[in-house]
Amino acid sequence: MGVRGCRAFSGVVWGRYLLTAGLRCCGSPVRCHVYRHYSFLPDDVKSLKAVVSPHISKIRNIGIMAHIDAGKTTTTERMLYYSGYTRALGDVDDGDTVTDFMAQERERGITIQSAAVTFDWKTHRINLIDTPGHVDFTLEVERALRVLDGAVAVFDASAGVEAQTVTVWRQAEKHHVPCVCFLNKMDKPAANLSFSIESIRHKLKANPVLLQVPVGSGRNFSGVVDLLTNHKLTWKQTSTSDDGQVFERRTLDQSDGPDLLQEVSEARAALIEQVADLDDEFAELLLTDFSDNFDAVSSSKLREAVRRVTLARKGVPVLCGSSLRNKGVQPLLDAITAYLPAPDERHHDLVRWYNDDLCALAFKVLHDKQRGPLVFLRIYSGTLKPQTAVHNINRNSTERMSRLLVPFADQHVEIPSMTAGNIALTVGLKQTVTGDTIVSSKASAAAAARRAHNALGAGRRQAEHASVVLSGVEVPDPVFFCTIEPPTMAKQADLENALSCLQREDPSLKVRVDPDSGQTVLCGMGELHIEIVHDRIRREYGIETQLGPLQVAYRESIVHAASAADTLDRAVGERRHVASVELAVAPRDISAVGGSCELAFTEEVGGQLSAEVKEAVENGVNGSYLQGPLLGYPLQGVATLIQRVSVEPGTSPAMVSACVSRCMLKALRLAGGRVLEPVMALEVTVGEQRLSTVLGDLAQRRGTVRDIQSRHDDKVLLATVPLAEMMGYSTALRTITSGNATFSLELDTYEAMNPQDQSNLLKKVAGLL
Repeated sequence: MGVRGCRAFSGVVWGRYLLTAGLRCCGSPVRCHVYRHYSFLPDDVKSLKAVVSPHISKIRNIGIMAHIDAGKTTTTERMLYYSGYTRALGDVDDGDTVTDFMAQERERGITIQSAAVTFDWKTHRINLIDTPGHVDFTLEVERALRVLDGAVAVFDASAGVEAQTVTVWRQAEKHHVPCVCFLNKMDKPAANLSFSIESIRHKLKANPVLLQVPVGSGRNFSGVVDLLTNHKLTWKQTSTSDDGQVFERRTLDQSDGPDLLQEVSEARAALIEQVADLDDEFAELLLTDFSDNFDAVSSSKLREAVRRVTLARKGVPVLCGSSLRNKGVQPLLDAITAYLPAPDERHHDLVRWYNDDLCALAFKVLHDKQRGPLVFLRIYSGTLKPQTAVHNINRNSTERMSRLLVPFADQHVEIPSMTAGNIALTVGLKQTVTGDTIVSSKASAAAAARRAHNALGAGRRQAEHASVVLSGVEVPDPVFFCTIEPPTMAKQADLENALSCLQREDPSLKVRVDPDSGQTVLCGMGELHIEIVHDRIRREYGIETQLGPLQVAYRESIVHAASAADTLDRAVGERRHVASVELAVAPRDISAVGGSCELAFTEEVGGQLSAEVKEAVENGVNGSYLQGPLLGYPLQGVATLIQRVSVEPGTSPAMVSACVSRCMLKALRLAGGRVLEPVMALEVTVGEQRLSTVLGDLAQRRGTVRDIQSRHDDKVLLATVPLAEMMGYSTALRTITSGNATFSLELDTYEAMNPQDQSNLLKKVAGLL
């Protein structure tokens, strides 16, 4: 096997053949807080071919998505444990889960990065991505859903649909991803099945198809009844250390009590009726073969109909359980394999032009200190092999892929090849970024383009590769801004390198240099996002950076026209420099001229001056435009007319520019200065019930409402607000709307401040406030 293979074997190794947990071999469960241990069962051996390259119909690429703290990571942890891939049950509170491996995740108990794990459940291979629930990391959900075939939406059964649930559900709908719903935390005293079902129906505009009825409520929740088979599944926990691996499955009978039997009977009848309404094939089957007794329909026929409804996205199966109490996770795994689509059941029109050639999408990049950039690829067609050259269509570059890995959170297993439908991790692609299309060669892309062109007809001529590039990942606009400074200038290059790596990993992080202040500005999705970036720079790159508030880039203008004259008479060495200037400044309409400043000469002066002196005068005036008389900010909306210029022989151009600058400063002070502040165009999307709260908050921020429009069930508020009042707005908006609003911000124009606000600003700059 070789040294490298032996090392892989002792840590994390292939499939269930190598990655099956030794829990059943152990006398008692082991809790490990720092490192995860993986081993294998000698009596559960599969062929290497089945593990590495399962048939495409046996693959499920799914994501776990939900609101914060609904139980996504805990559910993922139970899936890995019950499928035999971990030895101990990890706990988010203990910080020893597989998918939350970053130090920041374990400290805060939240998911920050989406983590991929690969495991087998019965005869199926499941590639699962655990996604964050916090709105600051919504890009992680977006790029995961872009490459997944199905999703599991986890709900807190006591809260139903929450704010971020709506956001991730919309993202799944945008990518046409079929979903399965899992009502978690059924053991909570406030858990309410009917409330959760209604919230899915009304808030998500979805059609919930209830497949299970809970047995017991609150602390007495002990299992579920499968409405398809009428089987009762019971988890009898004998102690707090019971791992839920063993549960009882039996057919319902009279010993279960009349109330439960009646509830199950009514729920099954409602399920059959609902599925018949959504699936014509099943309705026809009922009317022809089971017209006398609909309840006699077989569970297999009902399961097939539910699968068709799910794949057509006409309804969403709903299951119940409690991941923390180890109840209901095994039936959820069965539902994933039964109802969510295989890769070949999802139709990607563009992929067919490649036939059996390689076509893959890069959807995530990680930086490893030893291996360099690790690129996650979703393979849509063809086969991926290490030590081969691949072509990046977006970058028009060819790179050599050195190694191919199966992702298992922060542990990776090297493999010899990967087929279509899978998610792979590659080493060696140094130029590839999120959203790039990877093919086997440039010739392969050209051949696919020709096939597309021939099929679509000559009437739809496009660029050679335009029709064969997979659509990338949509990156949301940043909403939070702050400055970042290195501890010393010697660390500036290190900081730039760290920010470059982090930007490649996280496209929602933007870095720019403010042209006015020269500060490095971080643009992110929220305060927590920037806080995590700051913490990673400190831990991973060893740079103690300082974060600061964004400096508002004010501008200055003048109030009225003014004239000034000045003479400069100075001896430098043996040369005497004498220049005299007379000029006038006047305000211009900022909105009409776009904020620019003008310079003009009278006809008499313009004709007399030499090109050298004229250039010196222009340099003096333009230099004065960069620093206003009040606070030293650049000027806008000022027109200057040069009325007289006299220069003695031997006077240098630099002295002429100095004379003009001094005269300009005198004129600008006489004209009276005013401060212009940047005004942002704000667009807020919020529910009607929260609109008045948002309007009240905008009024306190000196905002002006332009328009209120309707978009589906939401209101879109268009307003202009001064940038200085928008500090921390993302956090404030989430607070007053309970996370049910989104906003975008961009520079609209510069407007003059009113006298009171300008006076306060001047006092603040002077340190008097």
